Amino acid sequence: MKSKTSWKKVRKVFNDIHLWMGIAAGLILFVVCLTGTIYTFRTEIEEFIERDKFFVEIPENGKKLSSDEVLEIAQAEFPGQNISSLSVPANAKRPYTVSIRKEGERRGTNYLINPYTGDVLGDTSTSSSEFFMVMFRLHRWLMLDTSIGRPIVGWATIIFVLLTITGMVIWFPQKVKAWRNGLKIKWSANWKRINHDLHNALGFYSCIFLLVMGLTGLQWSFDWYRTGLYNVLGVDRSRRAPQEEQKPEVSYEGQQALSLDATLAKATEVLDYDGNYRITIPAADASSIAINKAKVGFFAPSGTDNITINRYTGAVEEKAIFSEKPFNERVGSSIKALHMGYVFGTFSKILYFITCLIATSLPVTGTIIWVNKLKKKAARKKGKLKGRYVEQPSALKTA
Repeated sequence: MKSKTSWKKVRKVFNDIHLWMGIAAGLILFVVCLTGTIYTFRTEIEEFIERDKFFVEIPENGKKLSSDEVLEIAQAEFPGQNISSLSVPANAKRPYTVSIRKEGERRGTNYLINPYTGDVLGDTSTSSSEFFMVMFRLHRWLMLDTSIGRPIVGWATIIFVLLTITGMVIWFPQKVKAWRNGLKIKWSANWKRINHDLHNALGFYSCIFLLVMGLTGLQWSFDWYRTGLYNVLGVDRSRRAPQEEQKPEVSYEGQQALSLDATLAKATEVLDYDGNYRITIPAADASSIAINKAKVGFFAPSGTDNITINRYTGAVEEKAIFSEKPFNERVGSSIKALHMGYVFGTFSKILYFITCLIATSLPVTGTIIWVNKLKKKAARKKGKLKGRYVEQPSALKTA
């Protein structure tokens, strides 16, 4: 009996912590989880709304312009502006993407170009982009000033992690035989029991994903957390100043550099799988070119493979294959993908979407449980008072 009493006391402590933390941060967590749910499939929704921009028709001859010709079109369309990269998709129905970055800009603007006709289809923003930016700002800093909103969301996320941990402790029943009750929803019961089961069972099934979301999301709220996270992983995230390119021993003066398509063909010899290419456009006097490739498909991992190729000889000078990196480096470079859900392509995004829906429901079902308990306590208290009130007049009559 002592062990049972001890467990009940421990469980009550965790239950009280879970309750009051949930009350304190419930509304904020509801907003953060709801906006995260909506934001999960932002890209797919935007591409569906403006399909004519993000998908092109393949002509009968199926002949594409060369990558160099696409660059020439972009340079003519945006004279005097720096083209930082060219993205070549694996899907033949997708347009090429050219990133144009003005001097002083941290991030460029992406423009879509039809690889068959050379038509500039516009930038990647859509009629729904502003809506999703509102969702993003609500998710990250509640539409407040970032110096105020970020720490509020950050501390709410810390509470979210603690709620997940305390919820897991509360879920574990005293008897192993009773575990089955915590894994199912009794749809034949009354609505109060169904609400309790929804909170209990769905919270258990999603707890691992919720922990991953919370622990990865904190890095955008607190610098100290981000530093500590990468220190624990043993990953160096310091931004090093770019080193000047060493002059090759062999001079390439007077030689013609390989075309971009020829360079991509060399890259495909090393990275022989279906994937999307992104070419970083080098300076005119650079002898090498950096290319990265990401796999495509329903279960496609988020990691990219990077290679550097000599522009004149086609020789591979550097190679960094994601799957060959140490585990800690793979995790460190996948933090954003782990938080947003695309770590294993569309498959993991679907799982994250469902998990986010559950996370959005937990503050609601939890509040209903709390209100029902308050009503139950009030009813008991009222019943006791009523009993005392009935006894008093009978005592007077006897007297």
